Amino acid sequence: MAQPTYEWHPPERGWTERDLSDLPVDGHRYEIIDGSLHVTPPADFSHHELADEIRAALRAALPAGWRVIREIGVRVPAGNVIPDITVLRPSAPDDGMWAEPADVALVVEVESPSSRRHDRFTKPALYAEAGIGCYWRIERTDFGPAAHLYERAKAGHYELHHSVGPDEVATTEQPFPFRVDPAAWRG
Repeated sequence: MAQPTYEWHPPERGWTERDLSDLPVDGHRYEIIDGSLHVTPPADFSHHELADEIRAALRAALPAGWRVIREIGVRVPAGNVIPDITVLRPSAPDDGMWAEPADVALVVEVESPSSRRHDRFTKPALYAEAGIGCYWRIERTDFGPAAHLYERAKAGHYELHHSVGPDEVATTEQPFPFRVDPAAWRG
């Protein structure tokens, strides 16, 4: 049996952003949370197609100067994470690998079996702690996607603003006016 040709050694201290550049580009998602390395396997086709549909819908509604990007890194307290979709404010730099939370208006996570716990518990807490105003969790159901829209409360955590089922439509004003129509995201 062939052995991997990539030889690596974990750092003797906690993982840092600098260590991420030493990891292979192999389709896995490498994130750091509290100095620990979290590795998520590549997502399936339907995950990527759904994220592409949501990104296209967001892009069509963006105010001038705003940007929506797939899988860009975001710096959070004690870590670096990679949301499926990130909406950047007009003040964000034009290029980079890691966005600062102040430049991020919205993060969207599309749940997969391998990311479900992180998307529901770990990442929202990190995004809220970083001060990101809006978090959307997209759940894949047997009937189509459902969107759970959260807004950051004054207490520093997210509160559910609205859940939109697979055959429902809703409008949100945060971070900008947007018609949430999960049925249109089925690809």
